[in-house]
Amino acid sequence: MRKQEVIEGLRDTWQVFRVMAEFVEGFDTLSKVGKCVAIFGSARTHPDDPLYKTTVELGKKLVAAGYGVITGGGPGVMEAGNRGAHEAGGDSVGLAIDLPMEQEANPFAKTLIDFRYFFIRKVMFVKYSDGFIFMPGGYGTMDEVFEVLTLVQTLKIRRIPCVLFNMEYWQGLYDWMDQVMCDKWRHINKEDLALFHRTNDVDDAVQHIVDYHKKSPNKKGRTIGHDDKSR
Repeated sequence: MRKQEVIEGLRDTWQVFRVMAEFVEGFDTLSKVGKCVAIFGSARTHPDDPLYKTTVELGKKLVAAGYGVITGGGPGVMEAGNRGAHEAGGDSVGLAIDLPMEQEANPFAKTLIDFRYFFIRKVMFVKYSDGFIFMPGGYGTMDEVFEVLTLVQTLKIRRIPCVLFNMEYWQGLYDWMDQVMCDKWRHINKEDLALFHRTNDVDDAVQHIVDYHKKSPNKKGRTIGHDDKSR
């Protein structure tokens, strides 16, 4: 075996340990956090944007309803969600990611974890969230939307309340899913479109999550890591 091949093999081996270390840190830290709702959305949303102010309000009302907030720990919508939870005195969690472009963690995440790997970060979001609210965002937000919906649809995780917030932003995607993915191509079923709730109202978004857990008390708790595969 050539020296370069040996070096590459050692790098792969050490990468396994880095992965394990991130999982251990994530599990150890987040297992101590109470029930939380994940808020996703664009890092580019400015504090003067009405959407930022709406997300702050959303974070506060989630805390009033008995939930903490988990975000990606960055600026924009993530900062707003953490800010609302922090100002309301609830759990405010940030799961940050190391990126080539500098993106500092926001100052409102009381519990902050930095991840090197996106896939580990995703596991933490799914495992430790009791609901998901998707605000307007970019590729990262879209990635999380379809990640969660795919896991629920394929029964890899239990059914969990998901909310698309601000239908001015999401309506075009929903129409395409309904008319093209479902009706024309039949790549999804009508019931798959019922895996998420659509709203423009903060109170309605929070109430949807609260009502879901009231109706499904046996499905409370962590999303993955148990044997419950019910929808």
